[in-house]
Amino acid sequence: MTQKRHVQLAVISDVHLGTFGCHAKELLQYLNCIQPKTLILNGDIIDIWQFRKNYFPKSHLKIIQKIISLSASGTEVIYLTGNHDEMLRKFSDIKIGNLSVVDKKVMDLDGKKAWFFHGDVFDVSIQQAKWLAKLGGWGYDLLILLNRFINFWLIKFKREKFSLSKKIKNSVKKAVKYVQDFENVASDLAIENGYKYVICGHIHQPQMVRKVNHEGTCLYLNSGDWVENLTALEYHDKKWNLIKFDELHLKTNIEQSSDEGTSDLLTAITIISKLKG
Repeated sequence: MTQKRHVQLAVISDVHLGTFGCHAKELLQYLNCIQPKTLILNGDIIDIWQFRKNYFPKSHLKIIQKIISLSASGTEVIYLTGNHDEMLRKFSDIKIGNLSVVDKKVMDLDGKKAWFFHGDVFDVSIQQAKWLAKLGGWGYDLLILLNRFINFWLIKFKREKFSLSKKIKNSVKKAVKYVQDFENVASDLAIENGYKYVICGHIHQPQMVRKVNHEGTCLYLNSGDWVENLTALEYHDKKWNLIKFDELHLKTNIEQSSDEGTSDLLTAITIISKLKG
């Protein structure tokens, strides 16, 4: 078995369990290769918006099982709520063993304040037209499915695969401006409040960049997602790293997951169904 990397802090976001676009198998490989002291789930881990009772594969269940296993083995797991799992906000500030659910988190990292939150609070489309945002979520899911089909044939013909959604977003000036505005607003607020790090998710845009304004500076970080980019953030030895799954060169089936805890997972799916109504 491959030796696990011990890290002080790992951050993942926008996993979207319960959707076709989720790369659960790859995420499980990543989680199996690390032993974090703290794991932050920065929103949209379970996609309650698009949850379907007839679609929650075993690979998705294994992610929940792995998170429970990490918590049981001593890892502090902090679940920060996002917009796709906003129904969990009714359980904010609940703590069960090493697992807690909160809307935002401020941590001290080697004497520097770090501010963690999902980031949907900045999204006007969600705050003012939630139905439109949900419709967009369905369209995004279909686009990911189409992209997988195209990439399947590209690989068959030994061509390089590509991301349709990235290509679309990067070619639309409004989308590019939205990302820039998001980063700037988050960073300005962090600097104003004396935070040296601000860590978000939400926009599916992995990033680690130094931001400066007339009041000071902070490091803006975004953990990306496990739909397109397959990225995470790690903090260890006073240093942040942006982890890209494709660059880890992990072997498949690093660790076989047992069926232990399956009943708990099925119970969790029932709870999700009830949350959605």
